[in-house]
Amino acid sequence: QLQLVESGGGLVQPGGSLILSCDASTAPGIWLDYYAMSWFRQAPGKDREGIACISNDGGSTVYADSVKGRFTISRDNFKNTVYLVMNSLSPEDTAVYYCAASTHYGLGSWEPDYWGQGTQVTVSS
Repeated sequence: QLQLVESGGGLVQPGGSLILSCDASTAPGIWLDYYAMSWFRQAPGKDREGIACISNDGGSTVYADSVKGRFTISRDNFKNTVYLVMNSLSPEDTAVYYCAASTHYGLGSWEPDYWGQGTQVTVSS
């Protein structure tokens, strides 16, 4: 009912910025604003980490401490797109970044309803 495709990953130098996009394709009668949208990441050898979430109407956001003040999540429900602006990147931000949709808002332990395939972000000089 919902397909998510991330884009915008790549190689960036420490201190640089990157913008990730998550484009959603919905089945007839399904709207992106049914869902809270989140970004997760998983680095090699580490657990998956929820880093940002935005409510279905875009009115509320929450961030993990690891990215707070550096990353910004936003959404455009008319374009069915969610964004993650990442600033002041460091090598510790290197990971595969995933977009996810959930009927729950927040960075709790519940499993999202839909996942994208992920996009690699590598921060290196």
